[in-house]
Amino acid sequence: MKKKLVAFTPLFGALTFPLIIPITIAKFGTTYGILSALLISSFWFIAMLRTSEMPH
Repeated sequence: MKKKLVAFTPLFGALTFPLIIPITIAKFGTTYGILSALLISSFWFIAMLRTSEMPH
């Protein structure tokens, strides 16, 4: 389960970020687009740190 989550985290962020930000900017404006980009990238970065596997 952990290996799938580790593999899925970068893929999820790399696919959702470029899809959600332009849609948010088109529907709600630049301010909300920038805010959503900041929030998504922050959560993605935290998730990547939490699920990272370090060599022993």
